[in-house]
Amino acid sequence: MGALDGKTALVTGASRGIGRGIARRLAQDGALVAVHYGGSEAAADETVALIEQAGGRAFPVCAELGVPDDVETLYARFDAALDGLGVRPGLDILVNNAGISVPAGIGEVTPENFDRLVAVNAKAPLFLVQQGLPRLRDGGRIVNVSSAATRIAFPEGVAYAMTKGALETLTLALAKELGSRGITVNAVAPGFVATDMNARRRTTPEAVAVLEEYSAFKRLGQVEDVADIVTFLASDGSRWITGQRIDASGGSRL
Repeated sequence: MGALDGKTALVTGASRGIGRGIARRLAQDGALVAVHYGGSEAAADETVALIEQAGGRAFPVCAELGVPDDVETLYARFDAALDGLGVRPGLDILVNNAGISVPAGIGEVTPENFDRLVAVNAKAPLFLVQQGLPRLRDGGRIVNVSSAATRIAFPEGVAYAMTKGALETLTLALAKELGSRGITVNAVAPGFVATDMNARRRTTPEAVAVLEEYSAFKRLGQVEDVADIVTFLASDGSRWITGQRIDASGGSRL
């Protein structure tokens, strides 16, 4: 028996990177996982296949975030998929992982960059929660994936850091509002993780060494480092933790 047997989870941006790791880890503990993706169907199918090969259960859900009717589309397809699988409707775990980054300092960021970052990184999670609440069962879990950029100055991605700060504020407000239903809401804030999102920073051994120096452990984070924390927050073991920002940066810049 897995700790999450009988639970249904939705992980946004689960076709690759940290999202894929979270989806795989939740499935390992027994959850049925909706693998959301906005672009690459092949990558999402690969995530599902990896989960199924390990004995887990998952299905893909396609919906581009940051566009009109994005959340409505996502939940309509999520509901239809559960019905097609003969699974009871509803949701137990929502992981707002999907996010984009635009490398731009204060002199380079544009209104178009800013609007896109806000739409995907802050607006989409807000309305995913709002429209997900009728589906989310009492005692459920919401985990928002933030960033160490809310604690460590990140001027080269100023607008990105702003959106993650907004996500943490949302986490705090939701935790208080949803406590009466036994729903916990927490944020996880990774540092530099070896994923596609920061591949541009890892082009040489020297560049990797610079990133490794951030962490107290002198290494880059791995997807599993973050996925394990998220999965704990999705479990019953975290029932007395809510409204918290869990630093998942390996002690970066302590």
